[in-house]
Parts: sequence; C-alpha cells; structure tokens
Amino acid sequence: MNTEQRIVILGAGYTGMLAAVRLARRTRKLDTTITLVNPSARFTERLRMHQIAAGQELAEHRIPEILEGSGVEFVHGWVTSIDAEAKQVCVDDTRTLHYDKLIYALGSSTDTSIVPGAADHAWTLNDPRTAHRCSEQLAVVATNGGNVAVCGGGLTGIEAAAEIAENHPGLNVTLISRTEPGAMMGEKARAYLNAALDRLGVARAIGGTVTKVLPDAVELDGGELIPADLTLWTTGVRVSPLATQAGIETDARGLIVVDPTLRSVSHPDIHAIGDAAAVRQAWGQVHGTCQSGLPTAAYTADTIARQLRGKKVEPFRFGYFHQPVSLGRRDAVIQFTKADDTPGRFYLTGPTAVKYKETVSGSPVPAFKMSKKVTMSVQLSKGGKATRQ
Repeated sequence: MNTEQRIVILGAGYTGMLAAVRLARRTRKLDTTITLVNPSARFTERLRMHQIAAGQELAEHRIPEILEGSGVEFVHGWVTSIDAEAKQVCVDDTRTLHYDKLIYALGSSTDTSIVPGAADHAWTLNDPRTAHRCSEQLAVVATNGGNVAVCGGGLTGIEAAAEIAENHPGLNVTLISRTEPGAMMGEKARAYLNAALDRLGVARAIGGTVTKVLPDAVELDGGELIPADLTLWTTGVRVSPLATQAGIETDARGLIVVDPTLRSVSHPDIHAIGDAAAVRQAWGQVHGTCQSGLPTAAYTADTIARQLRGKKVEPFRFGYFHQPVSLGRRDAVIQFTKADDTPGRFYLTGPTAVKYKETVSGSPVPAFKMSKKVTMSVQLSKGGKATRQ
C-alpha cells in the first residue's frame, strides 16, 4: 500500500516559500513529496518593489537556489486550473500534478481594472521587471523636473512616494489619497509621517477619488486634474480567480473561506495562506500583509506535519503588533498596535525606526535558508485575549 503523501504548494511568494522549506524540514522523516509551483524562477521581494522603482538595485535570488538541499521539487510554470474533486493541478495546460494536500498561496496583485486608464497609463509594483522599467521611466521624467502621481495613501503608497522623492529630489511628487496618509496610525506617529513627507517635498491630494488615469494626468471626482508624467498605482488588490473557478468556496473578493485551522471549508485537503485566505479571528478579519501572511505559512506547515503524525492541531491565532513605514532610506516611523491593528501608545521614529524596519522588512531569503535547518519563529504576537473566543 502506497502511503506517500503528495503535497503541492501553489505560489512561491513570501508565504509559499516559507511553507515549502518549513514543511520539508518538519516532514523529512515522513514519506512525503513536496512540489512548489511558481511562474517565475526568481523570488520576488514584494515588500521592497518600491525601492527598485525608485532606482535602487536589489540582489536577485533564484528559487531553485533557495530550495537547494531541502528536497522540495520546483516546477516553473503557470497554474492554469485546479480540479478540486480529482485533486489535481494543471500547469501551463500541459502538466498535471496530483496532490493529497494542496497549499494555496497565490497571493494578490494590485488591481488596475476598476478605474479607467489605470491599466493603460499607470505603473504598478507587482514584479521586479515592471518596477525596473518604472525606474527607467522615472529617471527620464526626473531629468526634466517632471511630475509624478502616486495613487493610494496606504503603506505602499507612502513608502513609494517617499522613496521616489528622496532618490529624485528634482521631481514634483504628489501622493493622492481618499484619507489622510497614515490614518491608521496614532496622532503622534501620523504627525511625524506627514512632517517627513513635507521634508521630502511630497505634496498630498487628500479626500478625492481618482476617476480616470490619463497619459499625462490623474483626474479626481471633482474634476481636478493633477499633472503626472508618470503615475504609480498602489491602491486596490485582486486575487487569482482559480479558486473560485475550481468550485472552492470563496468570499466576495475571491479569498478562500477557511476554518480555524486554515483549511478550506468546502475542501479540507486544501489549505489557504496569506492574501489568498479569508482568515477570521475573534477581533475581526485578518487583512493581507507580510506580518500576517508569514504566520499563516508557518502555522500551516506545522499543522500539516502534525496531521500526518496523527497529532492534535490547535486553531490559528494571530494579532497585529506594528505598522512599520519607511520614509526613504534614512527615516522611518513604527506605530505599535493592538491585536486588531488599531494604534497603541508607543511608536518609534528616526534612525532607531530605520533599523527596526530593516530588521522586520528586509530580505526574507536568509530566514528561508535558515528555516531549512532550524524551526524559526516568525510570529510577533498571537494577540493574547483578543484572539480567544
């Protein structure tokens, strides 16, 4: 009787990579095969794409090299369909992978489909190649002292606007946001953030909604036109439609609905992690960030290993701990939070915050490689009483 467990992981982003190397270590004495599928052989550091777009160079990491010695098989290709009943995945419409357990880690990307012109005239930070082309265009715009519009006042938009303004001081950078940048932070941290944006010369257009992206401007709902020789789009996310198309139960946004152990409520052999999962805690729904994604990956790897050994599995528990924001390479602000991501009393700024930010948001590759040898903690907080029903 064949007892081998075939485990397939879809997506080699932050969560998929951690799940793969951690699970391989946890199951090295068991009869398992682990296959990781990704459309690119390069590992993408999504948290640092704004640095590339601003003109900085990051080290290139190849997925097969990161996986070396782990025993994980890497399949380079696009997942084109999932047959959740037959338990198989089709890659590039040519190769079929059968699984006993599937980890769905396809993540999310910036959504440019909602606002007319965004897909045609705005840049995104979805992958290194696009970010590099954006940086090249930025350099051209900068030579003429042109205008740059960054759409979206969330953490990505703030970091991108600050990075661009610091790297290209001759540019006129405008951050467009429906709410005040840093609105999720406490008053003092938010005041520091806005003072830093002032110092960098980043203008803010607050309160308006973008209705159209033009080749040379961004139009707001009041009819105002903000000049833009280059527009960077950082607002709105979308997930892969594969889960919904496969008949796996998803929510209105396409996230897989999971139980307290992060297994699909409709197909328990499927585990969803990171941005792909609709994860609820007692305090509310987890929103997609690296801070929450990596704990779901580590938990799922440990959970599958325990299941295969017939051991009891505890529910996933998570609480937010901080909101780290870089303000260029020489400044940052860190807002510490309650479990539900609302601001707490404490915050960090300046050089101390820069060091903190680099520690928590630097390249995860060393941690991936270390996870092949030892079990590393990646969760800053389980939320304490806030996560208990």
